[in-house]
Amino acid sequence: MKVRIKFSKVGPMKFVGHLDTMRYFQKAIRRAGLPAAFSGGFSPHMIMSFASPLGVGIESLGEYFDLELAEEENSPLDLYALRERLQAAMVEDINVLAMVRIPEGKAQNAMSLVAAADYEIRFRPGRAMKGDISGKMGAFLKEKEIWITKEGKNGERQVDIRPYIYEMEERGEAIFCRLASASGNYTRPEDMMRSFIRFAGQDGEDVSFTICRLEVYADRGDGETHDFVPLYALGEDEGVKAYREEGREETSVLPGHKSENEEPEDNAGALSGCEDEAL
Repeated sequence: MKVRIKFSKVGPMKFVGHLDTMRYFQKAIRRAGLPAAFSGGFSPHMIMSFASPLGVGIESLGEYFDLELAEEENSPLDLYALRERLQAAMVEDINVLAMVRIPEGKAQNAMSLVAAADYEIRFRPGRAMKGDISGKMGAFLKEKEIWITKEGKNGERQVDIRPYIYEMEERGEAIFCRLASASGNYTRPEDMMRSFIRFAGQDGEDVSFTICRLEVYADRGDGETHDFVPLYALGEDEGVKAYREEGREETSVLPGHKSENEEPEDNAGALSGCEDEAL
């Protein structure tokens, strides 16, 4: 049986890289006693697949990985109990937010499904952009092309990221954006922000900001229009059922989440706690 696990990664753990995060979860899964499935051969390994890797120094409230579990016949697994056991094995700055079963017909791995991601961007005290940010943002989004320079194994190349900026708006003291995150069009929020700062005619050395990834999406659209859904919504549990029936962008309370009337879990609640020391 395949399950999809959603987790947050904040505080000092934001400085732990992708490969070390994978190793951390492999050890935590063993400590929690989860019945993880292993590959065969002379060098068996835990069957797991992470979604879009998170950059070092960036916090997230919406990370995912898929895990294959060995389910015994006539002995169904209690996913809520398994989530609780895994959460108990976590360090302070990582929280397991949800664990949902992935039906056989939707058993694509999390990485291949990733199409977009939401981000929250906040300016550091005394290092914000000046003037009418919303007005400049509107003009920025009216541009037909927004070119940036990307560095890769084969050197530098110019990329037009305008088609990959799905949403961008000012929300209180933060900037919210939804960007393409598939392997072929992955758009880094820091690249978009630096391009926006240049467009606004401001000195990038004077502006500093933090980034927090909020959610990761699959796209159920037809190729011409997008229909973004959180990766957990492709699984099966009561929270996902509510999401489908009500057609909302957010389900009310997933396993491991708190309702609006309850206090959030440490490090998994307030978006303003997201930081990125590298920017």
